Amino acid sequence: MMQFVKFFPLLAIVVISLAGTATVEAATGMNPPVKLIWHYYKITNTCDDAETYIRYQVEKLYKSDNTIAPKLLRLLYSDCMVNGCDASVLLQGPNSERTAPQNRGLGGFVIIDKIKQVLESRCPGVVSCADILNLATRDAVHMAGAPSYPVFTGRRDGGRLYADAVDLPSPSISVDESLAYFKSKGLDVLDMTTLLGAHSMGKTHCSHIVNRLYNYKNTGKPDPSMNTTLVSQLRYLCPPRTQKGQTDPLVYLNPDSGSSNRFSSSYYSRVLSHNAVLGIDQELLNNEDTKEITQEFAVGFEDFRKSFALAMSRMGSINVLTGTAGEIRRDCKVTNANYGA
Repeated sequence: MMQFVKFFPLLAIVVISLAGTATVEAATGMNPPVKLIWHYYKITNTCDDAETYIRYQVEKLYKSDNTIAPKLLRLLYSDCMVNGCDASVLLQGPNSERTAPQNRGLGGFVIIDKIKQVLESRCPGVVSCADILNLATRDAVHMAGAPSYPVFTGRRDGGRLYADAVDLPSPSISVDESLAYFKSKGLDVLDMTTLLGAHSMGKTHCSHIVNRLYNYKNTGKPDPSMNTTLVSQLRYLCPPRTQKGQTDPLVYLNPDSGSSNRFSSSYYSRVLSHNAVLGIDQELLNNEDTKEITQEFAVGFEDFRKSFALAMSRMGSINVLTGTAGEIRRDCKVTNANYGA
């Protein structure tokens, strides 16, 4: 197994049985966060079947639209990595967090709203939007091929955050800059390399990659680290941005999975063969630690799945609100103070 244990010393596996789902594997390092509780709504007897309701709705929606998996993954990332997992990104309004340039193209809002309506009809004012987002994302990516990892619950919803507070980094930053950003959120090199693997499905705008295709670092040439065949393919889909207001097409982050939106380790194989679409993904080869992890995940899908379970659990615990902090929104789009207004 190469030297992967250097990064993931807790690779020993325990079997965790999740109510209503298949038995899954998870890393022994996935200990319950201090503030959150396993099956919070069942233990507190406030909404015993909350997780079952959420899972049922996600499964029904996924069958008609498999894009909900990458949409919810990005939505959860955009929420947790900015101000913590408090569902602030779901709030509507002028200059709200979701209107930030970095959040252009975010999707999945309607899914969370639908699930919230179901839960409000069964357990009014009990299940937070933050927990719904975390649980729904887990269930959607599980249907796409990811492990059904444990999600500890008991989060409460935060207030409004303004667009200028969003510090999500550009997809063109260096690997060292990316590591610094993840570390500022309490995540490490393994978490970062694993979470970037979410790019195994979904799409990105051409505007995020044209710099790699036509004028990399003002050289007038494409990024030399990008496979020339991929450059040609993407140039066909993404013309140079020469006019204000021109269209900004979407391309697959991982052409290997394409419209199937399947969770796989092919993302890491593409990085190794210099076929990564985003600059930050190709940057994983420019750091010895991230390169070694990438090599391991490219040949060990189960290692990637186990690490993904741990990384998602860790990201879902960033700066959560519990107890009497925050609130339980009645509508995920507005704070309770504006509910019904």
